[in-house]
Amino acid sequence: MCPDPAERALPADPPAVSVILAVRDEERDLTASVERILAQDYPGELEVVLAVGPSADRTLEIARDLATRDPRVQVLESPTGITPASLNLAVGAARHDVLVRVDGHSELSDGYVTRAVAELVATGAANVGGRMVPVGRTPFQRAVARAMSTPLGIGAAPFHTGGARGPAPTVYLGVFRRDALERVGGFDEHFVRAQDWELNHRLRSAGEVVWFDPDLAVTYRPRGDARALARQFFRTGQWRRQVVRTYPETAGLRYLAPPAVVLAVGGGVLLVVVGATFGPSWPLLGGLAPLTYALGVVVGSAVVSRGLGAAAAVRLPAVVATMHLAWGAGFLRGVTRTTSGAARAVDYPDAANAPDRVSTTAAPDRPVTED
Repeated sequence: MCPDPAERALPADPPAVSVILAVRDEERDLTASVERILAQDYPGELEVVLAVGPSADRTLEIARDLATRDPRVQVLESPTGITPASLNLAVGAARHDVLVRVDGHSELSDGYVTRAVAELVATGAANVGGRMVPVGRTPFQRAVARAMSTPLGIGAAPFHTGGARGPAPTVYLGVFRRDALERVGGFDEHFVRAQDWELNHRLRSAGEVVWFDPDLAVTYRPRGDARALARQFFRTGQWRRQVVRTYPETAGLRYLAPPAVVLAVGGGVLLVVVGATFGPSWPLLGGLAPLTYALGVVVGSAVVSRGLGAAAAVRLPAVVATMHLAWGAGFLRGVTRTTSGAARAVDYPDAANAPDRVSTTAAPDRPVTED
C-alpha cells in the first residue's frame, strides 16, 4: 500500500529531474510554458531539454533566447519535428533519471514536479501523471476547452474528466522513471499521434504501473479556430485507427462510437439526397439520423455549457460536432502511405522494440497529446 497523498514527501536527497519538451511552431506559448517549469519550487536539480523541430515561426529563436537567459535550459534541433522522435532525442540528451514530459503549449500547475516525483517514489510507478486542464483565451477556445473536459466532447478518460487516484490506462504527459522508459524502447517513432497512449500500453504490458493523480494538473491551450480543430481531431482519429490495428484488443465502444456516428449521419444524408432526387419517399426517413444526432449535440451542449458564457456556449454545439465527426472521419480514413498536407514526405522508422508495422508516411504536425 502507498502512503496517503497528504503523507507523501520527497526523499531527503531529491532525485534530479530532466524536463523534456518536443516543440514545433510554438511561438505563442513556448515562453510561458518554459517559465512555468523554471518557476517550479522543486528542491532538487532541474534541467529543461527543448527538442525543436522545423518551424514556420520564431520557435527556435525563442528557445535559444530562453537558453541564453537560464543555463538550466538546453536546446536541440530535431530534424523531422515528429513528436516521438523529438522526445527520444530529448531523452537521449537528458542527464537525469527522472523525466518530466511537458508540451510547448501547456503550463504546469504550482508544485507539479514536487508532487509528481513524490508520487513516483512512493508508488514505484513507471509513469505518474494527472489531468489535462484546457483553458481558452477566446470564446471559441473556451468552447473547445469545455468540450474537451466533458464526456460529451471527448469521452470519459480520467485525464480529461477527472477520476480516482490510482492505476490507469494512460495519463496526460507524465513523469517517468528512465529505466522503465528505456526498458520498453522509449517512444515508438511510428506513432506520429497517440504515442503517449501507445507507450503507456507497452509499459503496462511489461508489468509496470501507470499512476493517475487527479491533483496533478497541466494547463492546455486549445486550437484557435474550427479548421485547426478539425485537422487536429481528424489526424488523431487516423492514428487511433493505427493503434487499434496494432493492438486490436484495445478497440472499445469509446473509439468506435465516432466512426459509427459519421457513417450514420453520412448514410442518412445520402438517403435524403436519393429520395429527393429520384422520388421514393422512404429514403427521406434517413434524415432522422442526422437530425437525431444534431438534437443530441444541442441538448448535451446546453447541459454542459452552464457558466460558460454566451459567446462560448453558442459555439459549443458546432465545436462538439466538429470534434466527433472529424475524429470519426479520421478513424475511417486511417493512416495512408501518403498523407497530404506536408511540404515533403518523412519516413517514420519503427522503434527497435516495436512489432512489424505497415510502413506509412505522414505530415509533421504540431506536437499534441490526445487520447
